[in-house]
Amino acid sequence: MSPAPSVSYSITIRVEFDAHSAAVSAITSTIEERGGSVTALDVSASGPARMRADITVMTAGHDHAMEVVEALRGVKGVELGKVSDRTFLAHLGGKLTVESKVPIRHRDDLSMVYTPGVARVVRAIADNPDDARRLTIKRNTVAVVTDGSAILGLGDLGPLAAMPVMEGKAALFKRFAGIDAFPICLDAQSVDDIVSHVKAIAPVFAGINLEDISAPRCFEIEDRLRAELDIPVFHDDQHGTAIVVVAALRNALRVVEKDLASARIVLSGAGAAGTAILRLLRAAGARDVVVTDLHGIVHEDREQLDGKLGWIAEVTNPRGLTGGLREAIEGADVFIGVSAGNILGAEDVATMAPRSVVFAMANPTPEIDPAEAAKHAEVVATGRSDFANQINNVLAFPGVFRGLLDARAKDVNDRMLLAAAEALADVVGEEELNPTYIVPSVFNEKVTTAVASAVERVAREDAGTVDTITGAMRAIHPDEITLPGR
Repeated sequence: MSPAPSVSYSITIRVEFDAHSAAVSAITSTIEERGGSVTALDVSASGPARMRADITVMTAGHDHAMEVVEALRGVKGVELGKVSDRTFLAHLGGKLTVESKVPIRHRDDLSMVYTPGVARVVRAIADNPDDARRLTIKRNTVAVVTDGSAILGLGDLGPLAAMPVMEGKAALFKRFAGIDAFPICLDAQSVDDIVSHVKAIAPVFAGINLEDISAPRCFEIEDRLRAELDIPVFHDDQHGTAIVVVAALRNALRVVEKDLASARIVLSGAGAAGTAILRLLRAAGARDVVVTDLHGIVHEDREQLDGKLGWIAEVTNPRGLTGGLREAIEGADVFIGVSAGNILGAEDVATMAPRSVVFAMANPTPEIDPAEAAKHAEVVATGRSDFANQINNVLAFPGVFRGLLDARAKDVNDRMLLAAAEALADVVGEEELNPTYIVPSVFNEKVTTAVASAVERVAREDAGTVDTITGAMRAIHPDEITLPGR
């Protein structure tokens, strides 16, 4: 099946053409005949005989975009000008900026914002380090850390290539949770170096978001940082994915009238995301989970159970299955894929239990085409935005960190992650729930608030603290400052 046109590959083509309606029709028809989708036509200049317009077109990829452009060159009376890739334009010059919250208009402002007035604040923090959260950006700041070793589905492309993703992540933190996040792309590969660098910059931040670090190194990096830092460390590829999967599965099972504790679940993928999903599924009450990887079903008698595979073998596969994915999926109620594209067919889904659930989340190509899966599964979800039921980490990480920061949490645990998943699932009301709507839109304004409140509540319970001021109020009104000499 050919990829559908996507805004990710949209282009803007500047064209000049004869000033009559037939010319416009010839242009749009040519684009559509080549499989493009015209989304806008903006006239920028017009005269008695000729016109100039910018035409925005969604295509299915770079090669397809060039095919559309070449086809337009052949239209009589049409002259092509500049062709712009809209995605690259959105990244031009980067996606982030730093702005001062305090105006610097005259000498008095300068004296308070910087020297000599700033020295008083320095001494206050030196006397009481907790005041750093009140008097600096630390209170609302997260480091988005990567080494570029596992960028999206593209592999190890290095820290420079990782910057657009980390910038985007920082932009999402700000958009959905009001958090100031900074991309930290480390030119370091060893676990020791990465841990050392993150520890060195940690004083600036109230939380660490690990991103796009390859397994199994990511597990050790996370474990060590959690043990050695006094701020929460969250690996979004693991825990963000797990939260949204558990939330979506909870609602999917409500649709098909099945119970998590008794459901037979097959999880394809034993890497960072798969391991975290398994852990949170167990915390949520799942008991019959079978995990598969490139070598088939993970079981205790299998050789080379390195790293996390030994733990996976111990806690899964209660019926002692062996073989591959097709043996595992037969009779299963749920398939969750965080592995590779096109590893299942409709005939495999047909062997699952009645009213089955399929989450095919490999990107950009799912484990099975959603249309094929829907021939037999009642609920189908993917990681893509062009299908219903998108399992998207943006539903989780902004609210999780908003809650952690508002609670001044020192760590993050499974209770908090599970609370986030339950709160996210509950955003979809009973009257809204159906097979094509098991998770809310990322633009649903209730999402971040619900997730943040749930995480903050658990974090405060764990810390034994109580706060009657809401997170929203704390974002506006700073806490009481400990002044020198008080």
